Amino acid sequence: MAKVCHTTQKHPHGQRSLSPLQYNAPLPYGAILQEGGSNRSDGVQFVVFSRHATAMRVLLYDTTEDMEPAEVISFDPKTDRRGDIWTVCIPGLKHGQLYHFQAEGPFDDSAGHRFDPTARLVDPYSKALAGHFLHHEDGIIRPPKSVVIDDHFDWQGDRHPRHGLADTIIYELHIRGFTASPSSGVAHPGTYLGVIEKIPYLKSLGITAVELMPIHEFPQESYAGHRRDNENYWGYDPIAFLAPHQGYTASTEPGRQVTELKQMVRALHAADIEVILDVVFNHTAEGSSDGPTFSMKGLENNVYYMLENDSGDYRNFSGCGNTVNTNHPVVRELICHCLRHWVHTYHIDGFRFDLASILSRDRNGIIHKNPPLIENITEDPLLADTKLIAEAWDAAGAYQVGTFATSRWAEWNGRYRDDVRRYWRGDDNQTGNLATRLAGSSDLYDGENRHPYHSVNFITSHDGFTLNDLVSYDKKHNEANNERNEDGDNNNYSYNYGIEGPTEDPHIESIRIKQIRNMLATLFLSQGVPMLVAGDECRRTQQGNNNAYCQDNAISWFDWNLPIVNADLVEFTKLLIRQRRNNPTLRRHTFLHGGSSESGVIPDVEWFSPDGSHVDWFSGEPSLICFFGAPTTDQLIAEDNPSGTAQHVLLFCNAATEARRFLFPSSPVILEMNWSIAVDTRQSHDIIPATTPMKFDSSRPIMLPDRSLLCLTAPTTSTFEK
Repeated sequence: MAKVCHTTQKHPHGQRSLSPLQYNAPLPYGAILQEGGSNRSDGVQFVVFSRHATAMRVLLYDTTEDMEPAEVISFDPKTDRRGDIWTVCIPGLKHGQLYHFQAEGPFDDSAGHRFDPTARLVDPYSKALAGHFLHHEDGIIRPPKSVVIDDHFDWQGDRHPRHGLADTIIYELHIRGFTASPSSGVAHPGTYLGVIEKIPYLKSLGITAVELMPIHEFPQESYAGHRRDNENYWGYDPIAFLAPHQGYTASTEPGRQVTELKQMVRALHAADIEVILDVVFNHTAEGSSDGPTFSMKGLENNVYYMLENDSGDYRNFSGCGNTVNTNHPVVRELICHCLRHWVHTYHIDGFRFDLASILSRDRNGIIHKNPPLIENITEDPLLADTKLIAEAWDAAGAYQVGTFATSRWAEWNGRYRDDVRRYWRGDDNQTGNLATRLAGSSDLYDGENRHPYHSVNFITSHDGFTLNDLVSYDKKHNEANNERNEDGDNNNYSYNYGIEGPTEDPHIESIRIKQIRNMLATLFLSQGVPMLVAGDECRRTQQGNNNAYCQDNAISWFDWNLPIVNADLVEFTKLLIRQRRNNPTLRRHTFLHGGSSESGVIPDVEWFSPDGSHVDWFSGEPSLICFFGAPTTDQLIAEDNPSGTAQHVLLFCNAATEARRFLFPSSPVILEMNWSIAVDTRQSHDIIPATTPMKFDSSRPIMLPDRSLLCLTAPTTSTFEK
């Protein structure tokens, strides 16, 4: 650290005589607490990047509601600047100190500069924010204030669970929405602590990971300071990438969200549940040129954002007004530091990258063959055990499902979602697509050293219909969003089965419940990594809204009466998860190669028509038999598959609108196996298998009613204990 002299700083709101001997470290960025020692005192080191700023200040506040700072400390450009880094150590400051930056410099759209000497700026490296957007009669927006944070926390020996990706079962949830409803009965609804109170429920389901919708800081209200219930509920509008959202805390103490989030992660890990964060690095809440300046715009606009070369306008590949310049070296450093911060400071186990194709675009918005940011994340040693999941598309037409990156990356498989929906809806010629998705989507992932578990399979996500609404509505019903029902996707592959929305018609309800079970069963019986959306196991509805991004109300909240009302469906989901976790045949690490069991050798996969013969893929038949042969003990050892008893799996699917007669596959090897029922959707209510497997008579035809599924399992001697 370099010793520098510092003179007395004068300013209109008071003055501070800084010690003549300061240790102004140029890194790391942000506000770093300094402990006193030889020739130094307690204080905070403020470090911020700006290449074209001509002056820099740090504004210090006493409370979150202060319109004006209690003190303003000016950086001395002669002594407090190292290259493009401004740094000053202010003694006497402690954990909880509130601050903004303020930068002077050129305002020139054509050159990409938007400096505003009056703007109050959030530190891009803020570890926490406090307060809200404050509107003042002078017209200057006061954004939430950055908070100096002491990261010390007693983790009580916490360690990452480190579940293998192939063995992962993801449950996507929204922190607030999971317990905000009065029906949750928790002491701290809508908070990190509220999730802790529901861990027994999560544990009972059998999931291995929660994937949290964005928890980095985002606006809770309009920039004019007026909160509205229908604004920015999802959180895909970041202010500060490193800061946990203050709106999910039980306490009002500034910075308390840091501790409460750590408490939640620690409790989930104690239950052997991993925590995956949905991170949004593709845009920020500063928006387009009409949007406010409250952070990166006012520090170095043409570095942090992609701009048109001739006009300085914001490129918009995100659909949200601006696009972060993710492959600029300075921005890459910010993003990588952010990921390390979440892993090191919060013990986070993985990330889902929103609109990840933007991370592949260069400074001109062109998709890069080997994006530097993706390579940095892939090769980062601190992230080596971290799960990386890409939403491999963006809002400007890029679609990289199956081709996004290397074997370190899994992907949300949008093709899986569409093909499974279309098959069970009864669309023509979907049987072959279903088979491909059941077997792990080798058309997308078999190559480049990738595996079936690189496909994150989902039928629904936060973005779109819930599973209940998928079988209850033909069209979206987003009127409550106040956008004339023009928002949200029009291509949902949904069907209402006779009546739009809720109904008491028992026939329609029976079909809907069966279809929910069919799709849940398909999800958990497929090769790959299943992702379940919170509430799909108990028929949560959004009343036909397929874009509930702005609905912070009962439309989005988890209704905790539903697991009681639909207890049979919850138990059915638990059964599916148990079947998956107990049977390595459903969690293969390598792609299936097929074969014919007529040779006497059991193949890893084989396909049959309802008459028991080998399937004719060109018949248009909406019914299918799938045989998954159990891996041998040697294969289990080679795959390092976790402990469990591998069983053969035989799956009968009938998406037709009439009953189908199925015969057992003609192969003697399969006929002679000792089959028992594992999953059955032939009725709209559950058929729970007996605790003692009952032999299934394979010599008799099987009648599958319309839209139904039957899964049988047969034991084998293939076991492997790690």
